[in-house]
Amino acid sequence: MDKQRAKEIASSAVMANVMYQGTQVYIQHVDEQTETARIYPVNNPQQEQNVPLQGLTEQ
Repeated sequence: MDKQRAKEIASSAVMANVMYQGTQVYIQHVDEQTETARIYPVNNPQQEQNVPLQGLTEQ
């Protein structure tokens, strides 16, 4: 996923359909320097993780 688009999604009040490894996720924060995003599965907010932006896709 493009860095700028990931930042837009993270700051938006509207829930975007973002997937990571086949699971719908919520983007909490984007780190521009490391090109990673702090995410968690929509159905499991306790399972936070940092992932590369390239692994995220918007459906």
